[in-house]
Amino acid sequence: MPGRQNPTLRQRRLGTELRRMREQAGLSNSQLARLLGTTSAYVAQVENGKSSVTVERLHAIAATCMCANQPLIDALADIIVDREKGGWWEEYRGILSTDFLEVAELEAGAQRLATYTSTFIPGLFQTSDYARVLFAQTYPPLAQQHVDLRVTFRMRRQQAVRSLDLPHAAYIHEAALRMRFCESTVLVDQLESLIVASERPGISVRVVRFDADVLPSPSENYAYMAGPIAELDFAQMDTGHGGQLFDAPAHLARFRALIAQMESSALPEGESRDLIRSIKDEVESKHA
Repeated sequence: MPGRQNPTLRQRRLGTELRRMREQAGLSNSQLARLLGTTSAYVAQVENGKSSVTVERLHAIAATCMCANQPLIDALADIIVDREKGGWWEEYRGILSTDFLEVAELEAGAQRLATYTSTFIPGLFQTSDYARVLFAQTYPPLAQQHVDLRVTFRMRRQQAVRSLDLPHAAYIHEAALRMRFCESTVLVDQLESLIVASERPGISVRVVRFDADVLPSPSENYAYMAGPIAELDFAQMDTGHGGQLFDAPAHLARFRALIAQMESSALPEGESRDLIRSIKDEVESKHA
């Protein structure tokens, strides 16, 4: 099988789950290879995400490991099929960093999304002008063509996610709504766009107020991408050094707990929409 020098995150996750499958069956790398009629090197490459695997081979591995988790097997087969088809983000490979591409790929395979931001409007709700300001403030500064490229990519991500009609629960801290790192007209348009987005079916926008009783991890911006089964969920957290992605069970449990806390502390949708509108009106009135 041909090797993959740069496996995607979902490809690596496929390998991780196959390794887990083998270990749960009590088989060593060489034992599984012998039963499949292949080499230990190939099994290692598959488990590292560096070698492709067909759906037929997946079923052979599952049968050999006596895996009875059919939903997991079906979800892993979907990863293989999706990888073979490719996605719109592939045309940006080698142009943008893998952080951008991996998030787009994970969203394409998700069943629902949950996000929390405390410093800016979530990327999937940003207007192009608002996104451009954010990218223009990156340090070290980006050339204009690279700013434009990132804005274009973000807008395509929005279109792709909306075309999937993914349920999206967005928790936004009040601070993110009031941040004035852009011109007032840009912020007003952004807040109006957020109000419109909050009224779409399947979209829940809820604000965490300054005076909220519970505010877990206030300095983190994160996203949770629920897969077809819980074993294939992913979480992403923004840091000063770029995005970090998590798929270990303990990490995922932490992010689920954080989301549950947001659910209990954020304003209801209607009150959130009213607060966003009042902040928009306040910005407009001060700069009329």
